[in-house]
Amino acid sequence: MSKDGDVRPGIIGVSQKIPGLALILLLVGACAIAFAPILVRISELPPVATAFYRLALAAPVLLLVLAWPTSPPQPVSRRGIWWIILAGLAFAGDLGFWHLSIVYTSVANATLFANFAPVIVTAVAWLWLGERVRPLFLVALLLALTGASLLIQSSRMLSPTHVIGDLYGLITAVFYAAYLIAIKLARAHYGTWPVMAGSTLVGALALLPFAWIMDGVIWAQTLSGWLVLWALALLVHIGGQGLIARAMADLPASFSSLALLLQPAVAAALAWMLFGEALTVLQLAGAVAILSGVLLARFSSYA
Repeated sequence: MSKDGDVRPGIIGVSQKIPGLALILLLVGACAIAFAPILVRISELPPVATAFYRLALAAPVLLLVLAWPTSPPQPVSRRGIWWIILAGLAFAGDLGFWHLSIVYTSVANATLFANFAPVIVTAVAWLWLGERVRPLFLVALLLALTGASLLIQSSRMLSPTHVIGDLYGLITAVFYAAYLIAIKLARAHYGTWPVMAGSTLVGALALLPFAWIMDGVIWAQTLSGWLVLWALALLVHIGGQGLIARAMADLPASFSSLALLLQPAVAAALAWMLFGEALTVLQLAGAVAILSGVLLARFSSYA
């Protein structure tokens, strides 16, 4: 039993259903992390420094929450600790390479290639975690990926000059897939707060030298600049990723990664509301396709 009372021993079964509460938490988490590209866009700091502060500001808050005496301490799990460390390193790689991808290619390309993570997670979940991947789920995955591609079709560019950035985007997908798998496995040993606190601290330490080398010692110069960084830390990371980590204790890793494709759809809606960026018919069709894919994937768990 975990500190928050929701850990399941071992690895997920081959035919797990989709609990309603966990699904709601996952979808709310996906909506919360959709604010990330908006906040990174308006941040005063360069992308890698912004990524570092996102984790560095979140880490002490999570450690304080973890230290709050709410229940007896959990048994120490060496395997769980290693999964937490791997999750932190993978998330640092995810943020670092995604932000580098944004620098060397278009935001649309970076987002598109990073969204290949569900393909990797599904393959690993099937081959290693023993999750049963039904044909209907594969149809749902293809539908959601097609929707993600349509969503950014209007600004996506394929050009030899973007090859490096596109490659960074694919590496981002690998790291984010590794993060989701590691979080899933860590949640079999520890509750949400230990997993979030440990992985966030590791991720911040891993990003520190890269932020230092690329950007030097840099601080936000205005109150609004710090508010953006704190919003990334509290809303996006602790709120969004925390809800996702909580939900993944009860959800198949393959389904969770697919459902997170809702993020670009929500991000596009936010850009429309906040920046007046028009949504084309193709983008609206893409958003509908993503939502349909998530609903179809949920239905496939009962087929």
